[in-house]
Amino acid sequence: MLGSQVVDVELDRAVELRVTYEDEVTATFDLFALRQACPCATCRGRRDQGSDAYSGSSITARSAEMHGNWGISIKWSDGHDTGIYSWVLLRRWWDDATS
Repeated sequence: MLGSQVVDVELDRAVELRVTYEDEVTATFDLFALRQACPCATCRGRRDQGSDAYSGSSITARSAEMHGNWGISIKWSDGHDTGIYSWVLLRRWWDDATS
């Protein structure tokens, strides 16, 4: 995917994740929306059954771990930590939301 190479990542643990791609696009993701959209099998299954992946009213990121050039995982304040957000998926979400 054109522009999917990441050159910078910033995590504001209380507010947002910012990802800057090689084509100078900076995608900003609200943490609550990211937690709701967790790509792990458990959260996808909940959404497929019509439930929310996360039922709280607020969320913070405790930490994050890069997975090479592939993506990032976030340890959430609710204890969840199995979703890996690929850079390509994040870029697709950003492009879809801004087009």
